[in-house]
Amino acid sequence: MRIILAIDIIGGKCVRLTRGDYSTKKIYDMDPVEVGKQAEYHGIKYIHMVDLEGAATSKPVNHKLLKKITATTSLKIDFGGGIRTFEELKMAFDYGANQVTCGSIAVKNPDLFLEWLTLFGADKIILGADSFNRKISTDGWMTGSDLDVVEFIKNYYDRGVKYTICTDIEKDGMLTGPSIQLYKEILEATKINLIASGGISSINDLEELDTAGCEGAIIGKAIYEGKLTLTELSKIC
Repeated sequence: MRIILAIDIIGGKCVRLTRGDYSTKKIYDMDPVEVGKQAEYHGIKYIHMVDLEGAATSKPVNHKLLKKITATTSLKIDFGGGIRTFEELKMAFDYGANQVTCGSIAVKNPDLFLEWLTLFGADKIILGADSFNRKISTDGWMTGSDLDVVEFIKNYYDRGVKYTICTDIEKDGMLTGPSIQLYKEILEATKINLIASGGISSINDLEELDTAGCEGAIIGKAIYEGKLTLTELSKIC
């Protein structure tokens, strides 16, 4: 299972939210580029980079930091946040993203999302599938829907999607453990490459996700708050 470090950005700084609530943002006075370099130094190869301002405003804002990180490290980055047009998607790849996560567009414009999937390939486009009470949320988690998360993922898996990042918003930032049962349910319904996100706070959580069959696990607040260290993660990367 891949270990993936989360770098969420507002105003050029690393931040973490609690349950996706922007009013709870905690700003860590850390340069995202330096965080990337430290991660690479400790053997972490993968970064999940989210432009939270872009997600909220439906247009990338902090994308230049993506370019800086990819120019100074060999990290493989999946980038997301506010991508709504072909030009913005292409820009992310031109700036060095290895994969791009698309969530809101998959809900609001499925035909365009599938067009991108065909054009760039299923190895390059990640389906963002974030949910609250099992219902898909979009626009930086500020807009709800009636779409069941398992059915949402299965529908796109049946149409060619290979990767999905699934965040249980109720778990995000709480450091109380991930939604193991939800992930098991998704993997019973599909053979998708499932990347778990939200609630991870220990090596035991990672072992449970690995046993459940997750392809990757995104770790954010646990590292920034010192619950897990890059040194600990380096031993299992």
